[in-house]
Amino acid sequence: MKRAFAVWLFFPFLCLAQSGSGETYQPVPGQPGKDVVWVPTPYPLIEKMLDMAQVTPQDYVMDLGSGDGRNIIMAAKRGARALGVEYNAEMVELSRRSAAKEGLAGRARFVQGDMFEADISQATVLALFLLPDNLRRLAPKFMSQLKPGTRVVMNGFAIPEWSPDRTETASGDCGNWCTSHLYYVPAKVAGNWRLPQGTLRFEQNFQMLSGMLNKQPIANGRLKGDEISFTVGDAQYIGRVNGNVISGEVKGGPRPGPWKATRIGHDH
Repeated sequence: MKRAFAVWLFFPFLCLAQSGSGETYQPVPGQPGKDVVWVPTPYPLIEKMLDMAQVTPQDYVMDLGSGDGRNIIMAAKRGARALGVEYNAEMVELSRRSAAKEGLAGRARFVQGDMFEADISQATVLALFLLPDNLRRLAPKFMSQLKPGTRVVMNGFAIPEWSPDRTETASGDCGNWCTSHLYYVPAKVAGNWRLPQGTLRFEQNFQMLSGMLNKQPIANGRLKGDEISFTVGDAQYIGRVNGNVISGEVKGGPRPGPWKATRIGHDH
C-alpha cells in the first residue's frame, strides 16, 4: 500500500515499544511489513469474527498475515486446529511463544511464508485483516483453492467486488475496528446446465447469479456454499450443487416438485 495512506490510516495506533530480537521482540502497531503495516485486531472483534464464522473444534482456521498470532490463538482456544502464515520471522517466533504460554502449541501453529503463496485448500475458515489491494489479489485464490461453504471472515475491509453474506458490529472496546464481514465461498456453477424442460445458463459473480432458463430470465439468484436458490417467473428453485449435478425442489410455478440439472461440458 502507499506509505502516505498507511501513515494516515494507522497514525492513531503508533506508539513506542521495545523492538529487537529473541525474547525481547515486541511489535509496534503501525510498523511496516512486506504487504501491509501491522495493526492488531481488537480482541472483542476477534470474538465477533469467530462467532460469525461459527468456529468449532471441527474447523481448520487459517490467517494470512497472522501478525502476533492472536486470531489463530483465539481460534485454538475454541478447540479448532489453526495455522498462521506470517512473513516476518520475528512475528512467527513471538506467535509460537504466545501459543506455548497458553498451552496451545499443538493446535495453534505458525509458519514463516508469503500469504500469496500459501496453500489454503484445507482451511474451513479464513480469519483475516487485510487491505482491499491484498484481498483483490487473493480473491481468485479463494475461489480456486477453497471448498464451497468455506467461511471467510474479515476485519473492517470487505473483499472488493464481493457482497458480504453478513456484516456485523462488535461491542466492547474495539476502537476503530469493530466491523466484521462474513462470506461463504460459493460453488462454481457458471455455464450451461441441462434440465428436462430445456437449458439453464448461469452467469456468476462470486455468490450472485444471473442467467436464463430457456428464454426466461433468472432473478434473485444466489449461492451460499453449495446451496443455490433462484426464481424464474413465479417458480422458486432451491437446491444443492454436487459437482456437475444440481438437485432440489421447485416451489410454485407451473411445475412444482423435484428438479435436477446436469452440467453441459465442464466449463467451471
